[in-house]
Amino acid sequence: MPKMKSHRGLAKRVKRSATGRLKRKKAYHSHLLSSKTRKQKRRLRSSEMIAQAEEKRLKALLNL
Repeated sequence: MPKMKSHRGLAKRVKRSATGRLKRKKAYHSHLLSSKTRKQKRRLRSSEMIAQAEEKRLKALLNL
């Protein structure tokens, strides 16, 4: 039986945290930034954990 391949699109977008949860960047921080407030852009810089409702499905795509 061949090895399972991980979903490369997802693997490039998420990292595992030290506790094993999945960490992601926030959206809306790539362009059209002049219309967004300084506060909004600052909050978009930080990363975020993936919601627990999605975690089981996404870990299956990564073969974790």
